[in-house]
Amino acid sequence: MISLRYHVISIAAVFLALAVGVVLGSTTLSRTLLSGLNNENSELGTQVAELEDQRNALNARLGDADAFAATIGPAAVKGSLAQRTVVLVTTADARPSDRDSLKGLVTNAGATVTGELQLTDAFADQSRADELKDIVTRLLPAGVQLPTVTDPGSLAGGLLGPLMLINKADNKPQVTPEESAAVLAGLTDGGFVKASPELKPAQLAIILTGGAASGDGAGDRAATFARFAAQVDRSGAGAVLAGSAGSANGTGAVGVIRADTAASSILSTVDNADTSAGRIVTILALGEQLEGKAGRYGNAGNAQAPAPGAPAE
Repeated sequence: MISLRYHVISIAAVFLALAVGVVLGSTTLSRTLLSGLNNENSELGTQVAELEDQRNALNARLGDADAFAATIGPAAVKGSLAQRTVVLVTTADARPSDRDSLKGLVTNAGATVTGELQLTDAFADQSRADELKDIVTRLLPAGVQLPTVTDPGSLAGGLLGPLMLINKADNKPQVTPEESAAVLAGLTDGGFVKASPELKPAQLAIILTGGAASGDGAGDRAATFARFAAQVDRSGAGAVLAGSAGSANGTGAVGVIRADTAASSILSTVDNADTSAGRIVTILALGEQLEGKAGRYGNAGNAQAPAPGAPAE
């Protein structure tokens, strides 16, 4: 007769066998998985090494191309702006090395830099927009008319454009030296600009900025600089807005202009001014502005061509 004890022992033996089977099976499976993962890891390591080699080769080629562009830059722009004058405007995030290289190319092109103006971080600070607009309206010289739009960038451009650029019709200053000094003093005291000594009006302007803005209000800051540049362009014979990599994005000043058909039809933009080629293109685009033409240049997706005269991509 089979007892209860026999049943208990039998059931226990079955569960023990199942447990042993599970352990043995999982051990075999684990070894198989580990072997497969090791193989995949080895293949991924090989792919990463190959990609790093490709990246290094591309970086080397880009470095060579940039060095070549830097070498031929002075010859490429020689005489393109003969006897012209250029004022240089920078934002706080513009690279000093790019600014200095552009100044050198302006000289190589036969033009003269009449001064520099830096727009500080406060200039595009939305919390200080009303303060900036108040200064603009208080210091407006007689005879200068502000645009009908009321955003701070356009208003500031409407004030500073006639100050920095001569009249394209008669090549004469649009404000008196005293009016110019008063405007610059007021904006400097407010912390919105920093001007070089004896800033004088020029025929053309370069507005040099950095890449894409980031953080809270990035789009508004980019729009302030973009609208400022567009209004400066309307004040004289022409201007070029040049930015670094990323400047053609939605939160970059160049990108804001390129999204505005009206603005991009008159203001030239360059999205790679952090390269030697981009700085050469900036100078060539200034010459194109004198002919009443404008273009979107660089290597971003919303550029029309690498340079003036180059086939559209």
